[in-house]
Amino acid sequence: MTQAVQAYAYLRPSAVRESSAGRSLALETSGGATPAGAVSNPRFFSGFLTAPVAAAAALLAVADVAAARYYQPQLRASLDPVVTANGDRLRFESFSGCCGVYARLDVLADGLDGDDVGHGTTNVDVNNPLRDALTRIGPSDPLHLAVGPDELEVTTFDGPMVEKKVPLPDRWLRGFAETQVLAAGFDLRAEVPAAEAVRFLRSLPRGGAGRSAARTAQWVVPAGRTLRPTSRPVPGAVCLPGPERLAALQRVLRYALALRVYGPPAVQSPAAAAWEVVLPGMRLTLMLSPDASRGFSGEGGVPAALASEDAAADAELVSVLLAWEPRIDVAELAEQSGLQAARVRAALTRLGTAGQIGYDTAEAAYFHRQLPYDAGRAEAQNPRLRAAHALVAAGAVRLDADGGSATVAVDDHVQRVRVAADSTLSCTCLWWAKYRGGRGPCKHALAVSLVRSVRGVPAAQADPVAQADPAAQAVPSETEVGVR
Repeated sequence: MTQAVQAYAYLRPSAVRESSAGRSLALETSGGATPAGAVSNPRFFSGFLTAPVAAAAALLAVADVAAARYYQPQLRASLDPVVTANGDRLRFESFSGCCGVYARLDVLADGLDGDDVGHGTTNVDVNNPLRDALTRIGPSDPLHLAVGPDELEVTTFDGPMVEKKVPLPDRWLRGFAETQVLAAGFDLRAEVPAAEAVRFLRSLPRGGAGRSAARTAQWVVPAGRTLRPTSRPVPGAVCLPGPERLAALQRVLRYALALRVYGPPAVQSPAAAAWEVVLPGMRLTLMLSPDASRGFSGEGGVPAALASEDAAADAELVSVLLAWEPRIDVAELAEQSGLQAARVRAALTRLGTAGQIGYDTAEAAYFHRQLPYDAGRAEAQNPRLRAAHALVAAGAVRLDADGGSATVAVDDHVQRVRVAADSTLSCTCLWWAKYRGGRGPCKHALAVSLVRSVRGVPAAQADPVAQADPAAQAVPSETEVGVR
């Protein structure tokens, strides 16, 4: 697995500090993006948390995920969570080391009492002393929150006091792109009150279940105001693969107001789902990959949006219209950019590969962030897209005169790619025969899409099989078969 190295530079460690005014949770920031450009240590908020104990527990849950490997656990460096200030809220995000669990804490306007929330994205330092201090926060005293260094203190430092360098797997970067594509296809499948949320989540197994249990998919179905386990994917059921991966939610159960479950409709095989605990002024969401033995980096939804000459230019146009909005209105972006809504969504998907777009299932809307990572790395490491570009460069693609099919010459054999009336593509290759498009288009279909895009033919759409059965996301990608 190829890796980059992510460097964090903080002016001092994050900490819970005591003063005559009470306790203050000071979260130190690393370099990040803001409306004014790149800033070494941006400052996003200073004020009080309206539910301090619940917020401390939820922050620990996000940190738990960042420090965990749920499949084949092993000691490894933890990536500091990402914080995005969207003007009216703060979002804290992390991925597990195995890339199979995505966590996000949304601290909404009702959860904050203080200065205006800024705009931008950066990493925040989460260290072991901070984690210990967060566990000791009690309900009796108010808790002040500062995201970013105090401006007066910054002038007293000559340079970074705390530096961290940790490996950044390419799969982790691709996971950010894939989660927003998957989440955009989710619907609210169930909502249960606090008492049932506590009962259900406490009934799930915790760690130590072993590799065989981690690979077992379970199912739950809403039954009135409860969640009932079922042995098969009956209508309305939601998949719960590797249920022990929801262990981080245990930290916030005593503060839960409700539990919401989001997933794709009409699922017949293991599929991703999002589990959201509603807290006072906050939402804590864990999104689980379709199979506990692999992560979100299977490239199922992303390559088709990248295989277009229009997508790059569209993404550049759309990106200048974003302003760390907490809710991105696709129709409004289409009007502002002069693009069709489908092209705006494809542009958002492309921006997602650079970490600039996330998706909030609770509000069924995209949001803007800008991860402090190499913007082009995830796209460059996409194996099928690289192979498709190589086929196009070698002149291997030939479109038939009727426009309904194409041939792709690969070494000593030829694959035929068929184009349906709705521009969806299918192929005669083994990849298509095995996965039926559920893991996204094969390299031959991507190559045909690239050529069609260059020649002004409407770009291929996502395959209907993948939409009907998103659970196929559990199948490994071409470069990950046999590699965990």
